Amino acid sequence: MKILVAVKRVLDYNVKARVKADKSGIELANVKMSMNPFDEIAVEEALRIKEAGHAEEVVVVSMGPAQSQETIRTALAMGADRGVLIESDEELQPLVVAKLLQHVVEKEAPQILIVGKQAIDDDCNQTGQMFSALSGWPQATFASKVEFDGDALKVTREVDAGLESIKVNLPAVITTDLRLNEPRYAKLPNIMKAKKKPLETIAIADTGVTTTTGLKTLEVNEPESRQAGVIVGSVEELFDKLKNEAKVI
Repeated sequence: MKILVAVKRVLDYNVKARVKADKSGIELANVKMSMNPFDEIAVEEALRIKEAGHAEEVVVVSMGPAQSQETIRTALAMGADRGVLIESDEELQPLVVAKLLQHVVEKEAPQILIVGKQAIDDDCNQTGQMFSALSGWPQATFASKVEFDGDALKVTREVDAGLESIKVNLPAVITTDLRLNEPRYAKLPNIMKAKKKPLETIAIADTGVTTTTGLKTLEVNEPESRQAGVIVGSVEELFDKLKNEAKVI
């Protein structure tokens, strides 16, 4: 069995995002970029499934600029077998990414597609669900535990009310939640080996997928700064502030 994992190159979660002067987006020049944290969890889960003997190959796919090769190499250093990059300098919306994943799935024929539940740069949380709708594959979103049950998967999902267990037949798409696992660190020898692992680059024009979208970013702004909190000396003072300043009473 083959597992396909989608990864995205995003602004590193430790870096404070800064809005461009023209408010057209986030400043990405000369800042640290890394793999989306939810996608790291997706790669780790695929590797654990392979190590448990349920899969023979883990293929990592990414869509984006040429620098996304670095993100794929990170996944290869973690233990993935090979990578595929669909190269594009355009901003790709979730529906376009889902269509590109469908293109790769038709070519690679995996039994499981694993993606992070969302990317930390746009927080869309749409790609896995859109792929499921396009492909007709069953989906198990917000997975916090994945187990094999014969030819199917038993997935524990994190939902508002607590935990929900579902069973999905293969092929299926899984989106990963934070508590699914803790990603491993790539060791130096594996980082060196990753440089020699196969990585295929495909021009987005060769996929036949149009990147035209009805969405357009008009303006990006910094969030409004919050006022500092205050310490009150008594319950009476608290009620006075809630009534006269916050006006919530």
